[in-house]
Order: sequence, then structure tokens, then C-alpha cells
Amino acid sequence: MLATRLADLIAQTDLHLTDLQQQQLVQLVELLNKWNKAYNLTSVRDPKEMLVRHILDSVVVGPHLQGSRFIDVGTGPGLPGLPLAICNPDKSFVLLDSLGKRIRFITTVVHTLGLKNVTPVQSRVEAYQPEQGFDGVLSRAFASLSDMLQWCHHLPAAHGQFYALKGQLDPQELADIPSGFEVIGQQPLLVPELDAQRHLVNVRKVS
Repeated sequence: MLATRLADLIAQTDLHLTDLQQQQLVQLVELLNKWNKAYNLTSVRDPKEMLVRHILDSVVVGPHLQGSRFIDVGTGPGLPGLPLAICNPDKSFVLLDSLGKRIRFITTVVHTLGLKNVTPVQSRVEAYQPEQGFDGVLSRAFASLSDMLQWCHHLPAAHGQFYALKGQLDPQELADIPSGFEVIGQQPLLVPELDAQRHLVNVRKVS
């Protein structure tokens, strides 16, 4: 059921996923549904809804990613990092969250699915000091754009950028970004069968 549903959703996008990638995305939903009953990782209870609101909502960002090293801050149960890692095996993802139960779930998924390009990290974002900067800093439903930039300013490499996954765009939120940053792009994201707006906002540091 879930595999057929996912295939139908993918067919409504420009994404090209292998059978293995689709199997892994279904496994991710099954694990999330199982763990959710005990650990309350997401308010979405229906696995078919998870496919739309978590999996597709995450993977549509993939074609917009530039570079090979990414960090997903405030990843929660690994969103969008886990679906993006499954669909982009050539890119590496650090998944950062401060809650142990979320990182334990992500670690289980990584082990069960055999993902080689995911590093789960339990830490507050302000306290995390990577040895080298990232090509992209991702956030989904994490914080306001201003807060994200202030808390995560130390994470991108010199050429790196921020990818903020947003719902409806708030012009005031875009206007309120701190000095030293600039919005370099904003675009709607089309998520099949999702009855809500989704946007991607790209920001970079100004030297």
C-alpha cells in the first residue's frame, strides 16, 4: 500500500528515484510510525499522510541543493535530512537535534537502512562547532529566519548558504533578517497532494 502510494506521489514530480530509494523511504515511514506510538516524534499519525507531509515535503528540496556537505539543524525525527540523504547518496548530511529520543530514532534508521552518508549529532545548535563549514545549512519548521541565521551563523563554509523550508512566506520575516546576510532566492515548492503552501528561501552571508 505505502509503496504504491509513494510511487504515485513521486510520479507527480520531476524526481527520479531508484526502487531501492523508494523502498528505503517506505521503511523510514514504517519506522517513524512504529516509534511514534511510544515516543511521539510527530503529530502526523497516518503513514499515508507521512508520505506527503514528511517524505515528499522533504525530498522536493533535493534538486535545489548545491554542494556535497549539509547539516539539518533542529532535524526532529530526521526531516528533511533522512529523506534527502536517501535520495542523494552522493551528498553527506549531519542531522543535529538536542533531544536524545530523536537522535536515537535517527541512529536506528541509519543502522536499519544501511545509510552511509548520515551522521546523527545530539547538541544544541549554538554549541555545535564543526571542524569545517558546510555547503548548506538546512532548516524545516525550525525557527524564524532571523533566529536561524543568528543561531547557525557559524555553520556554513565561506561559499555556503542557508536553505530555509517555509510554509507561507511572511514578507516581514524576510525583511527582518540580521545585517550581514542577504536573501539570494525564494521559490515555491510543489508538494503533490499537500493542501498548503511551501517555499524555499536561500540566504548567504555578505562579506
